[in-house]
Amino acid sequence: MKLPEPLLEGVLVRRYQRFLTEVRLADGSLVTAHTPNTGSMKQCAVPGHRVLISRSANPARKLAYTLELIEVGGHWVDTHTQRSNRVVEEGLRDGLVEELPGFRVRREYPFGASRMDFLLENDREKVLLEVKNVTLCCEPRRACFPDAVTLRGQKHLLELRAALAQGYRAVILFLVQRGEAQAFSPADAIDPVYGRLLREVCAAGVEALAYRTRVTTRENRIGERLPVEL
Repeated sequence: MKLPEPLLEGVLVRRYQRFLTEVRLADGSLVTAHTPNTGSMKQCAVPGHRVLISRSANPARKLAYTLELIEVGGHWVDTHTQRSNRVVEEGLRDGLVEELPGFRVRREYPFGASRMDFLLENDREKVLLEVKNVTLCCEPRRACFPDAVTLRGQKHLLELRAALAQGYRAVILFLVQRGEAQAFSPADAIDPVYGRLLREVCAAGVEALAYRTRVTTRENRIGERLPVEL
């Protein structure tokens, strides 16, 4: 997935009102950038971290700038959650998710009281796939999710479990944006209910996958599979 070009380098000054960040550019000017991420961005939205932002040419936009990447521990982290599904979709079509090869891909599939990220189909089975963007490490080299209590995420786990009874294969894919991560686990200290539900639904047959991304200043793509340790 190609990133917008060109990207402007700056330093994060602060994040505020959830969707806004102030960034100091290289020329010393201070700009406000939209932040497409509903989570806490713990460990990422830290004043002083190097960031890359894009500028839109659309004059109708309220904010011209968008926060794209944050440097954490020497790695670029893609906190743009609206890009996560596109990265996964591209990976699915390119055969980079080895557990899910050769499926027809449909986005935003309504199921139960939710809209799941993908329905995957072939001649043998149907798969409901939910994607979660992971930007937090709870331990060195161990990525975790969520970075804040997520009632929506809890509901998605229950929907995936319900899908099993209707004959679907159900998969949750944790898209790990932290380049240093070597494994994935639920963030029990942040949302113990989510961790408990994840273990329960996996015991019932939901599949949990984790893939680390390869993020550069030009693109984000699916890279290595990581072990999921529940």
